[in-house]
Formats: sequence, structure tokens, C-alpha cells
Amino acid sequence: MFERLANWLSGHMIPCLFKQVFGIDCPTCGMQRAFVELIKGNLYQSLSYHWALLPTITLALFLAIHLRYKLSFGTLVIKILFTVDIVAIALNYIFN
Repeated sequence: MFERLANWLSGHMIPCLFKQVFGIDCPTCGMQRAFVELIKGNLYQSLSYHWALLPTITLALFLAIHLRYKLSFGTLVIKILFTVDIVAIALNYIFN
């Protein structure tokens, strides 16, 4: 099932408007490919495309949990995860 989803996603990726307009990679370029490789189970390949995908997924999952269960400490954790995610994306952009 995941293989079919990954194949479908590979054929339906959204082009990067930032790269089309400015001719350079944006800070999140490679995240779609990283997600597809993660779905396929290729963690190493996924991390080589965009290692900041893991903090992004962690943030999204915790946000979904917080929205569902209204955790008392959720807002603080979301702020921390968001900061970690932004720093990871910035570092990924700088080092690539």
C-alpha cells in the first residue's frame, strides 16, 4: 500500500515556485522527495534529501494531537517544536 502511495506522490509532486521564479533552491526544496522516500522506508535516502523533514513531521503530529485532546502544555511544546523546526530548516538550507 505504501509503495503505491509513494509512486502516486512521485508522479504528482508540486513544482517549487520559488525555484522557478528566482532560480535557486528554497529552504524546503527536497522535502517532498524526502517524504516519498520516508514512505518507501528509505530513511537514509530521505535524510539525504532533507533531514529537517523529521522535526516537521514531529511538529505536525504533535499539533494534531494537541488539537484533538487540548493538552494543557501543548502550546508551549508547539512553540518549542516550531522553533526547532525552523532552525533545522535553516541549517539544512545553509549546509546544502
